[in-house]
Amino acid sequence: MSRELRGVRLTDKLPDDETPKKPAKPRAPKRGGGGGGGGRGNGGNRAGGGGNWWSRRHPYVRLLLKATAIAAIWGFIVVGVVVAYLAAGLPDVRQAVELKRRPAITLIAADGSLIARVGDFYGQTVAASELPAYVPEAIIAIEDRRFRYHWGVDPIGLARAMYVNWRTGATVQGGSTLTQQLAKNMFLSPERTMKRKAQEALLALWLEHLYSKEQILTGYLNRVYLGAGAFGIDAASRTYFGKPASELTVREAAIIAGLLKAPSRYSPATNPDAAWTRAQIVLAAMRAQGKITDKQFADATAPNQPIAQKKPGVGDGVRYFADWVVERLTGYIGTVEQDVTITTTLDGAMQRAAEQRLAATLDGPGVKAHVTQGAIVAMAPDGAVKALVGGRDYQESQFNRATQAMRQPGSTFKPLVYLAALEAGLRPDTLVDDSPIRIGSWAPANYEPGFKGMVPAREALAESINTAAVRVLDYAGIERVRKLSKRLGLSETLQPDLSLALGTSEVTLLDLASVYAVFANGGDVATPYAILEVKDRNGTVLYKRQASPAEQVVQPWFIDDINLMMAGVIDHGTGKSAKIGRPAAGKTGTTNDYRNAWFMGFTGDLVCGVWLGNDDNSPMKRITGGSLPAATWKAFMLDALKDKPSRAPPGFERRSPSPQAPNAEARVASTVSAPAPKQEEGIGGLLKKLFGG
Repeated sequence: MSRELRGVRLTDKLPDDETPKKPAKPRAPKRGGGGGGGGRGNGGNRAGGGGNWWSRRHPYVRLLLKATAIAAIWGFIVVGVVVAYLAAGLPDVRQAVELKRRPAITLIAADGSLIARVGDFYGQTVAASELPAYVPEAIIAIEDRRFRYHWGVDPIGLARAMYVNWRTGATVQGGSTLTQQLAKNMFLSPERTMKRKAQEALLALWLEHLYSKEQILTGYLNRVYLGAGAFGIDAASRTYFGKPASELTVREAAIIAGLLKAPSRYSPATNPDAAWTRAQIVLAAMRAQGKITDKQFADATAPNQPIAQKKPGVGDGVRYFADWVVERLTGYIGTVEQDVTITTTLDGAMQRAAEQRLAATLDGPGVKAHVTQGAIVAMAPDGAVKALVGGRDYQESQFNRATQAMRQPGSTFKPLVYLAALEAGLRPDTLVDDSPIRIGSWAPANYEPGFKGMVPAREALAESINTAAVRVLDYAGIERVRKLSKRLGLSETLQPDLSLALGTSEVTLLDLASVYAVFANGGDVATPYAILEVKDRNGTVLYKRQASPAEQVVQPWFIDDINLMMAGVIDHGTGKSAKIGRPAAGKTGTTNDYRNAWFMGFTGDLVCGVWLGNDDNSPMKRITGGSLPAATWKAFMLDALKDKPSRAPPGFERRSPSPQAPNAEARVASTVSAPAPKQEEGIGGLLKKLFGG
């Protein structure tokens, strides 16, 4: 019988699993005949020609099977293309050890104590097998309890996390495995996109293919970030507990494992209560999973155990100092491409005192006075920075108000005006006119109401009389004052008008402190510095500060005069609240509307400057330099100089006669009791005539 007779054309396509069959032989009719054969005849057709029966009754089955097969093929193709696309931009995981990181910069105080770390600090590389078993198990218990059983991606863990997050309505669990976290930390950016998550999964699968579980765990333990700039279990152990990871206890291992959820929030150094709460969750998970015994759990949770080592160091305020040092480091050793240790000039005790005294002012009387920010700088007379606080809270704001904020210094600039006048011929007992001044539309006024008439220059400075300062500036000459300021270290451009006498040109607290250091050291330039030595990780010295010859910028007898004039500020002038019971000199400063308040002062050993104000330049409530800044300065200086011998600033002791000035002792006496020379009275009269006083 031909194919056509069977109803099948030659052009029809046969299913892939069918081959042409020989025609079936005609069968004799079943008993019962015709269509009355009933069930037996039908049953025989189902048994003998089941395929034809199914095809006749289900004409779309073959089409469905064909479509499914085609869809599967295209699905594999699409998946292959997507995987190829995602894999195209992935790095070679075999080059993991060659990945670059930021060099670790360790800062050491002058006494050798650790004060800060910047960059990526890595400890010794340790194998997971070299650590006590509970150390890696603590991390596995809380981060990826199925780590030893999955193949890089854990569908069960992912499903569980999705369910828990759905039930709670918030993201409380993550589905990433340790292998995925390692892939992300080593190779990928922190962005949260579907592409990045897919690449993370691919890398995890590839890592599991290339490396054993122990190798992956070792890589994770040495790479994971654990807060405070510490990368890896050993770095964290040394940072928080002062010992290598091989010596960690069960309790300490749990504390470190707890950091993985949020290193800053659960830091044992800054948030010990939160760190311990999290560590107890880790310990409970370890016991539930059989990673530690009941006795180990009881020992680890016993009360009255320290959370982290007690650091004799400083608070977060030192980060302002650290940032300033790191910014200057390239000027000493060039580009930083390796781990280095910097020995600095910082005095730990002074730094702590500066942080505590500033906080006490801002959190105490400063609240009612609408004072929200402040800064303190302390340095040796040669410019070595001993303490630096750039704000009330480094975590909230890294802007350094000691080194970056440009502010009007107010009357703290006046000593430069009087010093320039001294170089021009003025003497401390020269009479200067305190009477009203008007220059065009500008009429400078004094803080205290009224005018005193003719007053000695030393008293005009001690009482911070504005009208007298303007007349002294005019006498000295604006350009002379600007050149002197540059010699003393103020590199910023000072405005060339008489308002300069009142401190209207902006400066930083650090630069102003370096000017006062010139007063404290007898006339030598005092460039601020903080770096004494820089070594690489192997101990090779990359830089070492060498003593250089002093560069005198002001003659010592002029320094004597200006220092004695500033001594009056503290003794009986605007800075009386800064008395510390030992020889000291200084100057108060307040700007218009009480927007800035300063106190700059010094002894023979230490210079300190205090600034108070607000970041938005809003006014404080009648805070002057002689109030909170002077009180803060006094409190700091008493802490900093405690148990140290008293050393007076230059000018408080007799000096040899100079060719340009009479005997120093005679000049000190004349400022107290003797009348001013007629020539100097003439200067005062001339100034009076010039300004119509």
